[in-house]
Amino acid sequence: MRTNLSALVLCASAALTSFAIAASVPQYITAAVQSSSRPDADRERDVNRKPELVIAFAGIKPGQKVAELMPGRGYFTRIFCQIVGPKGHLYTIAIRPVVKRDPPPPDASGTAAPDPCQNVTAETQDAADLKLPEGLDVVWTSENYHDLHNAYFGKPDIEAFDRVIFNALKPGGLFMVEDHVAAAGSGARDTETLHRIDPELVKKELTAIGFVFDGASEVLHNPEDTHDAKVFELKGRSDKFLFRFRKPRH
Repeated sequence: MRTNLSALVLCASAALTSFAIAASVPQYITAAVQSSSRPDADRERDVNRKPELVIAFAGIKPGQKVAELMPGRGYFTRIFCQIVGPKGHLYTIAIRPVVKRDPPPPDASGTAAPDPCQNVTAETQDAADLKLPEGLDVVWTSENYHDLHNAYFGKPDIEAFDRVIFNALKPGGLFMVEDHVAAAGSGARDTETLHRIDPELVKKELTAIGFVFDGASEVLHNPEDTHDAKVFELKGRSDKFLFRFRKPRH
């Protein structure tokens, strides 16, 4: 009986926590996610990507300048551009592959026109020569940071790449990294084969150049993922980390 009662208490606690998180999502994020302009293919992915919750954690707001690195087919692009609105601006930067790969993994290349938004500047650049506009509020990358350690993008100097992001952000600005979890202690071992990265390596690389680790969200955590399968085989159900890094204000 005690076991059943404990289970009920845990379930109730989890339900209350989920409700509290959902209740904290600003209306402008909800409106962008629910926009009729989003294609059905995007909506079908919402159950695994949880856009309202991850964007609320990132704190993206109307009027901000946001850069989205490696936007893929525009899943987040179509949401971000509506959130920042006409007084904000969204910059999407696709990274040019240096190695041909057929077919490319989901969201690894190409962009989609973020109709009906008119506040987007889209570019394609080489990872080794990344340039970003100054004074950004947020830089975002999802499910792609691990690729920067791979031959596909030429294995750029990751310290130099991250420093470009750091310098482009305004004081207090945020760098958001969402990616697939690799086994603890594996570093960059699985970035090429399983398309995963050790979360602790990401923390180490970014704090080494001056970012402050500002928080993590468990909203994309999947305890059933054992971290030993290729993420594409899991069809959106991989265990993912969501980290927030802040550029110091002084």
